[in-house]
Amino acid sequence: MTRYYSEEQVVTSITRLTPSQLTTYVRHEFLRPAQSETGPVYTAADLARIELICDLDEQFNLQGDALGVVLSLIDQLHGVRSELRRVMSAIEAQPEDLRGRIIAALKDM
Repeated sequence: MTRYYSEEQVVTSITRLTPSQLTTYVRHEFLRPAQSETGPVYTAADLARIELICDLDEQFNLQGDALGVVLSLIDQLHGVRSELRRVMSAIEAQPEDLRGRIIAALKDM
């Protein structure tokens, strides 16, 4: 079961986050909270993303479009890693001789 956090709970749990920053992150679509009867709600994954956004903002002074570009690249990287895991699982499910040929072909690239 997914646990959801209200805006107030998010700001309380991430002390370096202000309500106006959260609003800005949502407005720029860095976050896409789910909607409930009481307003936007956030998942644990959203909280982790907010922590990342705060780190990028604080440590690298990334804001606005630059922050959006970096987040997009991170999202793409996560997608590629997920696809690579699927490919590796498919390869591992093949007979050993075929796995060997695939590994040899990859080494020759």
